[in-house]
Amino acid sequence: MEAVIVLACGYILVYLVYIARLICGFSKVKLASSATVLPKTGFSVIIPFRDEAANLPALLQSIRNLDYPKNLFEIIFIDDFSRDHSEKLIYKWRMENGAFDITLIESVRVSGSPKKDAIARAVPIVAHDWILTTDADCVLPENWLLQFNDHILKNDVSMIAGPVIYDPANRLSERFQLHDMLSLQGATIGGFGIGKPFMCNGANFGYAKSLFAELGGFIGNDDSASGDDVFLLQKAVAKGKTISYLKSKAAIVLTRPADGWLQLFQQRVRWASKAKAYENDFGEMISWIVFLGNFGFVMLFALACAARFRWDYLAILFAFKLIFDSILIFQANHFLRDRKFIFPLLSGFLYPFFATTVALYAAVGKYRWKGRAF
Repeated sequence: MEAVIVLACGYILVYLVYIARLICGFSKVKLASSATVLPKTGFSVIIPFRDEAANLPALLQSIRNLDYPKNLFEIIFIDDFSRDHSEKLIYKWRMENGAFDITLIESVRVSGSPKKDAIARAVPIVAHDWILTTDADCVLPENWLLQFNDHILKNDVSMIAGPVIYDPANRLSERFQLHDMLSLQGATIGGFGIGKPFMCNGANFGYAKSLFAELGGFIGNDDSASGDDVFLLQKAVAKGKTISYLKSKAAIVLTRPADGWLQLFQQRVRWASKAKAYENDFGEMISWIVFLGNFGFVMLFALACAARFRWDYLAILFAFKLIFDSILIFQANHFLRDRKFIFPLLSGFLYPFFATTVALYAAVGKYRWKGRAF
């Protein structure tokens, strides 16, 4: 029993060390200034969608509000076999907004990943040198393209990860997701800061069209339902390509949280299922460290309930974990939301149990997403 306790404590301590590294890395990524360079870069914005009729109006309105020359960007929607009236909404919007270059095509399933298939379907027809991806449940900021243009022209980069945050209401599940997303974004930025990028979010992601071709697109990763963003980034890292994080408040994309705990669980299982296919050593190591750190806490909690481990020792370890996690979340909150910080006490307690369950289930179980089983 003593060996189990020592092992669990060791997992948590290693976890704290790596969170501290990411905290330091976060501060090393400088905040981007307002865009000052005139628009020159052409963008092809790729947006796959499936059953998004409820969310498309907000996205389409944000596209209408984009402050960028209309001749320098196009929007390509890919319908992933929607069962609602999403397609009709886009057709109607296109007729009412003829000044925008809007293309709507149907996806073709050729792999185990519907989203990768949709993006790969659009890439051959893009008209511009840079590809940006986002999701149909997102809202794009007015200066989104201006910030990407500014970053591209001021830096020698071929791939850019951008910031994403939830716009939650007041339900517990949404607050939990907000803290989770803040920790993910904090870890993402921290990874860039220490020179080891390992994660990004496809809701705000850009890369040169030539780079996509050079990397072979999604070949080699098309069996995983998720990962249209992370696997491409990890391929670019392996090739030694120049990748950067656009740490700009004017480039923050808002997205919707999952609707309730069950959908949240299915979503996180979908995300976790791609970890076993990571090709980035640091990313794979971090995923193991995060899992084992949370699993170690769960083990010690179970032992404390069985009177095999002291509650005060567990409280001390939890306090350290909560403090380190909260610092990273606070950093991300200050950048992404610039609002009052909500201390993640309840989320911090729930997360080890949630994360451990998701990871174990993802290793052996099936899940459903957008009406499909994986």
